[in-house]
Amino acid sequence: MKKFRVGFDNYCLFPKNLMPFEMVKWASENGAEGVAFSGYSDDLRENFTSSYLREVRQAADDSGLYLEWGNGQHVPMDLSAFGKKDIYLSNRKAVGEARALGVNIIRSCSGGLMRWKKDSPPTEMILKEAAYELKKEASLFRDNGIILAIETHFEFTTFELLRLFEMCETEPGDYLGICLDTMNLITMLEEPAAAAERILPWIVSTHIKDGGILYGENGITTFPAAIGEGVIDFATIINKIASLDKVICLSVEDHGGSFHLPVNEKWFKDRLPDTPVSEYNKLLEMADSTSEKMESSRLKITDREDWASICEERTRADIRNLKILRDKLMLK
Repeated sequence: MKKFRVGFDNYCLFPKNLMPFEMVKWASENGAEGVAFSGYSDDLRENFTSSYLREVRQAADDSGLYLEWGNGQHVPMDLSAFGKKDIYLSNRKAVGEARALGVNIIRSCSGGLMRWKKDSPPTEMILKEAAYELKKEASLFRDNGIILAIETHFEFTTFELLRLFEMCETEPGDYLGICLDTMNLITMLEEPAAAAERILPWIVSTHIKDGGILYGENGITTFPAAIGEGVIDFATIINKIASLDKVICLSVEDHGGSFHLPVNEKWFKDRLPDTPVSEYNKLLEMADSTSEKMESSRLKITDREDWASICEERTRADIRNLKILRDKLMLK
């Protein structure tokens, strides 16, 4: 089995406001083997000249670290008001930054929470808008040797992402791929190992995030957890990824907070029509395991406001525990 490098996404340390050089330094001093950059504000990116990014690349090379970039977008809509949004210029800038860094993966996350809004447009309409725009931008990514890695976030399920790729008339290895966020999958009512299998050929990067799921009278609550403390089946997922004919970096992403899913409401269930009964039942089993772990171990929901005080300690532990798991799997 391939020995994947284990790093972290800079969102783990978002409260620390570290710039790329500082992130690389933190990685080399804290046991990480690379950094995946989720993104920076447009104002900060104005300071990221090509020469600056090349120096960041050199610093990473000197420490033997992998780098992956962010700032990509794939939905040409404002997902709060649902108006039109020009994403071409932003993606062109991200491609230029990636070229200066010498990387070929740009993570894309539009950050939409339309599943939670009764008045949001139909998902099929948003898929069509995304496909239309991404087909127009294909040459931007292809000509620069860049893959836009769409995160399994809250805009689309894996079923819908596969439809998006079909609409874009693309294949694995072309200009679109997947950043597999393991915990976000349960928030979209998908069992992570099954979802990973569904989109396996498309995976080019990862957010390795553990998590828990609770079921109650008002619906389901999902939340991130420290690596090894939650209920995500990482062994199965990593073994699936290892079967691919490419090396994929394992980037920890961790944060505080929780997500409420009103699964007992018809309007919400209608927004997730592809959820297999078998996977939903598996999520209920995971909810039982979560409850048991919360009673017998350190598993708990971390408030977002508490994350700043623990983010460095927990990210170090996440990296350490994921490397231990990686190394155990390598022995099989």
